[in-house]
Amino acid sequence: MKVAVTGSHGLIGRAVVRALAARGDEVVPLVRSEPRSGEVVWDPQAGTIDAQGLEGVDAVVHLAGEGIGDRRWTPTHKARVLDSRVRGTTLIAETIAGLSKKPDVLVSASAIGFYGDRADEILTEESAKGDDFLAHVVDQWETSTSPAEDAGIRVVKIRTGLVLSEEGGILPKMMLPLRFFVGGRLGSGRQYMSWIALDDELGAILHLLDSDVSGPVNLTSPNPVTNAEFTKVLAEVMHRPAFLAVPAFALKLALGSEMAKETVLVSQRALPARLESSGYTFRHPELLGALNSEC
Repeated sequence: MKVAVTGSHGLIGRAVVRALAARGDEVVPLVRSEPRSGEVVWDPQAGTIDAQGLEGVDAVVHLAGEGIGDRRWTPTHKARVLDSRVRGTTLIAETIAGLSKKPDVLVSASAIGFYGDRADEILTEESAKGDDFLAHVVDQWETSTSPAEDAGIRVVKIRTGLVLSEEGGILPKMMLPLRFFVGGRLGSGRQYMSWIALDDELGAILHLLDSDVSGPVNLTSPNPVTNAEFTKVLAEVMHRPAFLAVPAFALKLALGSEMAKETVLVSQRALPARLESSGYTFRHPELLGALNSEC
């Protein structure tokens, strides 16, 4: 299979490229710099892409987008977060819809931020959209795939949870204070964290490329846990105490109230209903096993 990949330099993108190559697929990275042999240049901000370079690809994995937690949520950054997702996804969807030989499938990044803050409510792909900033971002992000769907391309919107990897993402940030014996729960600790091991994120993406599934798919472990439980298990794996707590007000001061409420304090108990019903078997369904594989 010939697979085009955007976001190939990110945590998930790098791993996807390695996994595709390992199973014998031909990978076509989309890059913003001067392309090397086998790469395709694109510029989502300018709305340009080398469409000819995508002719003949069998699938597209679209992972590119401005980092949500990379910096404080100023109005400018929030606009960049939304714009990067909508503009980039629209460009990809419209381009592949116009190819003479269209790819069979577009696997497009999304997030469980779609659901908003839902306390301990169990969330599946059938659950309603939330009503905060990230929920609105994700909704518009997913809608941007419409040109590909309208052209008859199978589109999978992967609503990814917290990806666990020592190479990046949330896990190193949670490990750092524990290493210095100052780790503990965030806020009340009662908020649910829907996580997925990087191995399963990759396994699920490959599975969805090969399956006939379409529409939104939660990429989360079948066993979400509260922040307090996550912190406890991580501390045990690292052989560190976790008796401290960071008050919610301190997190809101550090990150800004809106960002804190929608990232570190948000509660999302999402289950991978469609992924499991499609036949995917998790390598790391339990948190302890996932953390032992990464820490």
